Amino acid sequence: MSAIPHEDAPRRRLLIYRHRLVVRITHWINVLCIAVLLMSGMQIFNAHPALYVGQRSQFDHPVLAMGAADDGGAQPVGVTTILGHDFTTTGVLGVSREHGELVERGFPSWATLPSYQDLATGRRWHFFFAWLFVANGLVYLAWSLTSGHLRELVPSGEQLRHIGRSIWEHLRLRFPRGDEARHYNVLQKLAYFGIVVIVLPLLVLAGLTMSPGIDAAFPWLVELFGGRQTARTIHFICATLVMLFVVVHVVMVLVSGLFNNLRSMITGNYAIDPEEKPDAH
Repeated sequence: MSAIPHEDAPRRRLLIYRHRLVVRITHWINVLCIAVLLMSGMQIFNAHPALYVGQRSQFDHPVLAMGAADDGGAQPVGVTTILGHDFTTTGVLGVSREHGELVERGFPSWATLPSYQDLATGRRWHFFFAWLFVANGLVYLAWSLTSGHLRELVPSGEQLRHIGRSIWEHLRLRFPRGDEARHYNVLQKLAYFGIVVIVLPLLVLAGLTMSPGIDAAFPWLVELFGGRQTARTIHFICATLVMLFVVVHVVMVLVSGLFNNLRSMITGNYAIDPEEKPDAH
């Protein structure tokens, strides 16, 4: 006697090939580069933890500054100044604990590479991985242009018209199923396109503008950014945007299925759930 399949029997997930080899390789190289660049960049920033606008440092009018203040107590107080507004950030920014004592330091030692204050070593790490990052980015960009992958990052008019629904679905932690899961959704496309086409090129150019050797060869870069200090500030802002992107990206990977997302970025294979169909009456 043959068994009759139950109506409510779970449907098997479909395995699709989602990420091509070049995407996977450049992705993991970027993971390494971005981690080292952010940590070594904070090490470099700690040598002078303040940002300005213009060609020269305006010490009395920083855009952002991290330092220590004396409030009359036995311990220093960490203060972060943003556009003239002071915020107490003891233990994280301005003043952090090191070997059991509070010391003046822009970013804490656990966030920098190396952990101890060493500008020369931080710059060596930063410059080496910056060029690796640029080379990796050029490989990805060249492949994206020749393969048409870059067009996949541009949202369609239909997707943009339904962006509100996509935001609402993400807030409810409800992710695409079926055919929709085969491609990037509108929020992914906007985030990836903004990072790849706008933020990262601006980050690299602003970083190059801070190099005296590059300025000598391309003096128009300093004028383009409105001064060396403005370029440093833009570089910092872009790096912050990259860090925020990474944080959101990691959170979404965790909540949408860690194993499935890691497998897709290692093997290329991604499992999608079948679309839920309304019950027939």
